[in-house]
Amino acid sequence: MRHLILLAVILMAAGAQADSAGEPGRGSGKPNSLNNVYFGEQHLHSANSPDAFAMGTRNTPDDAYRYCKGEAVKKNTTGKMVQKKTPYDWCALTDHAEYLGIMPMLLEKDNPLEDTEMGKLIATGDPKKGEAAFQLIISSAGAGKPISYMADPKLMSSVWEKQKAVANKHNDPGKFTTLIAFEWTSIPMFQNLHHNVFFRDDKGPDTIFSNFDSVKREDLWTYQEVQREMGHENFSIPHNGNVSNSLMYAPTKSDGSPITRQWAERSNRNTVATEILQTKGQSDTHPALSPNDEFADFETSYKHLLGSGGVVGKIDHSYVRQALIDGVGFQEKIGANPWKLGIVAGADSHDGFSVNEEDNYTGVHGNTDKTPEIRLRSGSTVAGEAPKDFGTPGATGVWAPENTREAIFDAIKNKETFGTSGPLIRLRFFGSWGYPASLVEDKEFVKKAYAGGVPMGGDLKKKPASAKAPTFAVWALKDPQSGNLDRVQIIKGWSARGYSWEKVHDVALADGRKVDPKTGKAPPVGNTVDIKNASYKNTIGDSQLAAVWTDPDFDPSQHAVYYVRVLEIPTPRWSTYDAKALGIDPLPDVPAIIQERAWSSPIWYTPDPKLVKKQDFYPGLQQSLP
Repeated sequence: MRHLILLAVILMAAGAQADSAGEPGRGSGKPNSLNNVYFGEQHLHSANSPDAFAMGTRNTPDDAYRYCKGEAVKKNTTGKMVQKKTPYDWCALTDHAEYLGIMPMLLEKDNPLEDTEMGKLIATGDPKKGEAAFQLIISSAGAGKPISYMADPKLMSSVWEKQKAVANKHNDPGKFTTLIAFEWTSIPMFQNLHHNVFFRDDKGPDTIFSNFDSVKREDLWTYQEVQREMGHENFSIPHNGNVSNSLMYAPTKSDGSPITRQWAERSNRNTVATEILQTKGQSDTHPALSPNDEFADFETSYKHLLGSGGVVGKIDHSYVRQALIDGVGFQEKIGANPWKLGIVAGADSHDGFSVNEEDNYTGVHGNTDKTPEIRLRSGSTVAGEAPKDFGTPGATGVWAPENTREAIFDAIKNKETFGTSGPLIRLRFFGSWGYPASLVEDKEFVKKAYAGGVPMGGDLKKKPASAKAPTFAVWALKDPQSGNLDRVQIIKGWSARGYSWEKVHDVALADGRKVDPKTGKAPPVGNTVDIKNASYKNTIGDSQLAAVWTDPDFDPSQHAVYYVRVLEIPTPRWSTYDAKALGIDPLPDVPAIIQERAWSSPIWYTPDPKLVKKQDFYPGLQQSLP
């Protein structure tokens, strides 16, 4: 009974009842000062992206928004209706700036491009011709050389105006939010430096910025700064550091020179968050970077970017955890942190559908993975690697006072966000110098947590002389449509002796388990998955977990960063559901069982300069403690 009472108290305090129409901020006309959680998609492609179109996708921006809102929509590649089990609260369509919307024009009668090479390839309707068209696009983007007849400024401008118009059409304050956005697809020498750019206003910019304008992120920032001066508040979010070949979080500028304080501060002004998971894998960490993290090997099968010829990229400076920890080292060394990033997750689906539910997965790349048969039995495709290596899209949770474009934008900018591997897990994370151990059981938990500290995405306030170590309050609630929770972990990173260090702490465990003091590890939660039947039981784990945790190894002279990872109990992967549908055994070379998860934005600690013993800093030399 006490468990049920506590759950009800925290549900009310956390604003977690997503479908309560009368709740402040949810269509009530009164913003919730303690914030509600709004789940959404911040990275999605439609037929207006040239690569998606070349893969056979014909679903439009309108289809994409309708699907995110929970409507049933026909998927053009199969002719079948698809629908989310749980609708999203908001969505940003991020079609590629390169050749935005040009490809659908090729289907129109008497279109101005019908006699071009691309026009003739698309007109055939032949999938093989579509692959050839795709290769033309990728070769063009990789070389940074536009196909002249597809880059006509007048055509591009007219399509961009239509793109903004459909976003505004679906923006319904208090009910469903859209953000005007596009993707800058920088791919120098087929190395991934992609960023999505988002705008706060309804008008949006008159022009967008593409790979053909520049592949350097400093030039993207210039575009962002100019647009900001013109009244178009914006930010950018990079994605897929995991396949960036050590480029995404490198300790150097585009010209190869070391990061400076000015560069780091500019990065912070323009790039506010980073994508930790999407269909091409997770970018949290890698087993080789975090050898003592028993949960590091999650959705790591995807290893290279389109057009790379199967070359496995370098992992150093390619993962978020290392970037966050290197960031505090830079803070100490140069006085600014270039990687002070919030956390989001998304799809990067190229068919208009953000299919984040494992048991409702229908593929993400048009004709290349449209059926279970193709997904499990085809090899490497034009979309990159074999369909089996792609994961389900992630989801982003935003804590905001209301569901409006301005509130969602501001919450992401302020970094009060978290990313999940798909399930709509609710997650709160606060930091302070004196939270009581009973805080998470208090009926005014969230109010007191805000009043006495900072939420995820924030900086710990100045350390009081009497405080010995920071205290963190964390709370997580399961997705009603997914597995129970296994554990809550706080991952700490810090800079010491010129190196970057990390340690994973289990702070809340389901089913009354305890961490073994000898090994520092917790026993597994168990496994109820029936692989043959692609099913599981929620007879293990907890529906919600909460804890107040104090850092036992705190050194006030060391810069540090903390973030939360929440794990579900084991459940079937999408490929296991597909195997059941086909009546075959699951594939031996991808996991049949996974543990879904959520990651919070970090909380940072910056020591008093008088306490810091400055040392040489070697970014990338990462140490992992057991």
